[in-house]
Amino acid sequence: MSKKIYAFPNGCTPGNPVTFDPRICNGCNQCVDVCQVDILIPNPEKGKPPIVLFPEECWYAGCCEGVCPRPGAIQMHLPLTQRVRWKRKETGEHFRVSR
Repeated sequence: MSKKIYAFPNGCTPGNPVTFDPRICNGCNQCVDVCQVDILIPNPEKGKPPIVLFPEECWYAGCCEGVCPRPGAIQMHLPLTQRVRWKRKETGEHFRVSR
């Protein structure tokens, strides 16, 4: 007996923690298996990127991006407060990683 299950992802928060490039991602779902907080679920369509179900619960650990066998398929978007920032002493200019 097979049941059909419907999963509707929550709308992405302004931070949108994880995005997938559908041109690179082959839907291997390794990221789904290693996600520590289970925000990702496999896409019901084979070969498509996983679905981000609970974006607001992301811990930004990066294990999904680290395990991905296809570089560039997953992008982490760290919240502004967690991005690396530095200041050039000579000019006082501030820099931030734009990721």
